[in-house]
Amino acid sequence: MRGRRHLGFVAAAATLLAAAPMSTIYDRWTWLVQCAVVVGLIAGAATLTRWWRAPVWAQGLSMVAALLLGLTWIFPSGQELVSLLPTPGTLTHFGSLLASSGEDMRSYGVPVQDLDSLLFITALGVGGVAIVVDLLTVGMRRPALAGLPMLAIYSVPVAVHVDSVSAVPFVIGAVGFLWLLAADNVDRVRHFGRRFTGDGRDVDVWEPSPLAAAGRRLAVIGVAVAVLLPLAVPGMTSGLLSQLGTGGGGEGNGRPGQGGSPGRVNLFAQLSGELNRSEQRDMVKVTTNDPDPFYLRFAVADDFGRTGFGPRSPEGAPVTQGLPDPRDMSREQNAGITRTQYQAEVEIVDFAMPFLPVYTAPVSTRNVDGNWRYDPTMQVLYSERASSRNKKYSFEFVRSEYTPAALAAAPQLAPEHAFRKLYTTVEPVREVEELVGRLTTGKRNDYDRVRAIYDHFSRKNGFSYALNTEGGTSGQDIVNFLTNKVGFCQQYAAAMTWLVREAGVPARVAFGFTSANRSSNTYTLTNNNLHAWTEVYFTGIGWVPFDPTPAASITGSWRSEWAPDPDAPEQSPTAPSASAGPTADPSAGAESPDGAERPLDEAFDGGAGIAPDSGPRWPLWVVAVAVLLVLLLTVPALRRVLLRRRRQVRAAAAASTLASVTADGDVPPGVARVVLSDSELARARADAHAAWDELVDTLVDFRVRVDPAETPRATADRLVREGLTAGTADEAVRLLGHAEERARYAREPLRHGPLADALRSVRRALSAGADRRTRLVAATLPPSVLYRWRLAAMDLSAGFVGFTGRFRDRLLRWSPRRVLANRPSR
Repeated sequence: MRGRRHLGFVAAAATLLAAAPMSTIYDRWTWLVQCAVVVGLIAGAATLTRWWRAPVWAQGLSMVAALLLGLTWIFPSGQELVSLLPTPGTLTHFGSLLASSGEDMRSYGVPVQDLDSLLFITALGVGGVAIVVDLLTVGMRRPALAGLPMLAIYSVPVAVHVDSVSAVPFVIGAVGFLWLLAADNVDRVRHFGRRFTGDGRDVDVWEPSPLAAAGRRLAVIGVAVAVLLPLAVPGMTSGLLSQLGTGGGGEGNGRPGQGGSPGRVNLFAQLSGELNRSEQRDMVKVTTNDPDPFYLRFAVADDFGRTGFGPRSPEGAPVTQGLPDPRDMSREQNAGITRTQYQAEVEIVDFAMPFLPVYTAPVSTRNVDGNWRYDPTMQVLYSERASSRNKKYSFEFVRSEYTPAALAAAPQLAPEHAFRKLYTTVEPVREVEELVGRLTTGKRNDYDRVRAIYDHFSRKNGFSYALNTEGGTSGQDIVNFLTNKVGFCQQYAAAMTWLVREAGVPARVAFGFTSANRSSNTYTLTNNNLHAWTEVYFTGIGWVPFDPTPAASITGSWRSEWAPDPDAPEQSPTAPSASAGPTADPSAGAESPDGAERPLDEAFDGGAGIAPDSGPRWPLWVVAVAVLLVLLLTVPALRRVLLRRRRQVRAAAAASTLASVTADGDVPPGVARVVLSDSELARARADAHAAWDELVDTLVDFRVRVDPAETPRATADRLVREGLTAGTADEAVRLLGHAEERARYAREPLRHGPLADALRSVRRALSAGADRRTRLVAATLPPSVLYRWRLAAMDLSAGFVGFTGRFRDRLLRWSPRRVLANRPSR
């Protein structure tokens, strides 16, 4: 028992070591302190119940109770009894934390601050893993299986990080797993007493045998290979080999960094997470000779799915092979369009993404190696192997200016064009269809339709930019936003894109930085300058930007001649056209502190997709889990009922056969009737065995001692002698014992009466003599069924161990060491 307690503490420590990768998600170490408290309470509860020699299921319940108490203590709702015992209000509070954790996970970027919702789900997850690891290691003595839940913790940072996750936390978790295996091995060896080597020398318990030493060396080598191989192989990460060469033409600049997959980056979550940071931090510095630059752009969300707008995987050629030039378009399509070439230099201060921020339409790059590619359709610079972290590069770009007449003259996109299928897909929503139909009625070209939708997002129509948004009751985020008319840049960009697509015009959401914080020709862009807008495709022209977010609320907001500010005062016909430039002074310095306190974009998180109502849905999950648990708990009882019914049917059939034969042969009641045919002999024995098996299971269910060494008659006499049966039950149990005895040992089986009635009589007697708890357990969790399942699991495990042993022995036949040892000497 002492060794098992020791293993319990080792399992708890190994769980905390396996949680080391969570350090890459949080800014601080609050999560570790809370997880240590929860895991410590779980380990203490498990140790206490084992000291009382409680069964495994009681140990599991005690650990769940300890987890609940720990969470109640760390995350109180204020409605607890004596500030510790949970109440229904506590569970409601936990449900609200779970509901808000889903929104926070989608809205905040890593590393994240200490939010109660995320800390709660972390402590809950690590505590749940600690319970599973303890049960597998100490309860079932299968510590190798504990590696699976421990590995599940490591999968969390792998899923949320854009960059590759550091190998150091994985090594720490692997050390904890190896410690757990070694501790279990030592505990098992202790039970064998003294150990000796092949030459008879006594071996200390901590000294490994040659086989154990070889196994440990192989385990260490395996972990080292699993950690170092991804760092060394190009393509898996931008690791050691990638740092020795650029892998392509062009001049490299610094370490490539760790990249991610551009197609799986949640752009909306990254944007919301940065906007919701409490502190302002510099991200990008850009110097350009463009006197009035547009937004610095790095990604687009052009794929519409059930979760809303998201990025598709870009496709392109390395930038070292050259970039397309929009000025190569035919001259007849350039009427009313001016294209001017500028240059820019970019320094990444704190921006780690698989994208490089550039202005629209770059035509050449410098200090960008062959790891980076350019997608001419999405107009993004991306990489599958590298990150933008600490990059310095420069590029030349072509800035395009359009007149409204040029856009209005653009022909409508052909119905069979691929862009119409790719960039006009949305989910049908009746309210959106009605609004778009009302706005575009009578519009003769795509530009007029787009302008009608663009002008709709104005203050005179009730739209405003606010720090906090309101939920809705429609169950659809797009409808809630169009009804409340309050939101952030993500909501405006996604909503306009949706409406433009509904009008049959290709559109997508673009992401970048507004031009602000200017000093000479250099712009210092912070996390508060992150922005989203809409890009619309016009045939023969390309993608044209429209920013529907209220200009007065965005520092560095840019407006153009083709997309002027709908809230600006109307000008006389003789007045100059609307200025195409930032609406705020770019040299005004840093933004106001309010920008750093923007809450997350609630309505269009992950994209303006269809989502259920924002109300908490955790009670549905609780009910579903409860129903599932009830169904699982009824499986043993259902199995017992079916087995009893099948046995009673056989006994009843045998009794009816006996009655018919007795009537035909005038055999008086109570006199032995001999079955003559072989089929009747086999059936009579099977019926007697079934009735006896049912009696034995009934005894096990009601916790009556069953001695396999006793004969059936001796068992029946003992039950009568101990007073477990009375009255007719005494005759019934003797009848069952006599029938089983004849079926086992006699040449011909014997029936003395209806066995089904005898079984029912004995069961009623045993139930009457048992206490309430025994009757409840016999009805809901029959011990006979659980015992059979445990034996089956042990047999399956033993069979698997035997199979692996035989397989290992066959592999050892081809061991190089054995082959070399058997080589004849020269």
